[in-house]
Amino acid sequence: MNGADDRPPTRELTEEECWRLIADAPFGRIAVSAAGEVDIFPVNHRVDEGPDGKAIVFRTSPGTKLLELTIHANVAFEVDGYSDEEAYSVVLKGRARELQRESEIQRVEGLGVTPWAPEAKDRWVRIETTAVGGRTFKRAPSAP
Repeated sequence: MNGADDRPPTRELTEEECWRLIADAPFGRIAVSAAGEVDIFPVNHRVDEGPDGKAIVFRTSPGTKLLELTIHANVAFEVDGYSDEEAYSVVLKGRARELQRESEIQRVEGLGVTPWAPEAKDRWVRIETTAVGGRTFKRAPSAP
């Protein structure tokens, strides 16, 4: 293999493209750090265009994820996907906080977050964005 590749180079996504891909993704992954360990959790989410700007919201239950977010609020959130022609990855960084005010909870309940897992998810978390970016590229043709 000589390394030649006729595909266009990897392209940075615009912020608008990133938010559209996040909104269209059925789930994302949240990476949290606590006590020197990093954990990654899949979450069903929605984009919240609240009064403080765009953010990610998801539902959870008491447990490891919520505890780690309480200890260390800086998180990363990622969605990715592909088709036969293209692949992409979007990473959002921000600060997570559990929603406490009834007015906030009522507003985000209308966004339609439906967790896949059967356990009760009665806590709401909002990731307030500090950075969002992503990349996309054309996939190599499949071998016959």
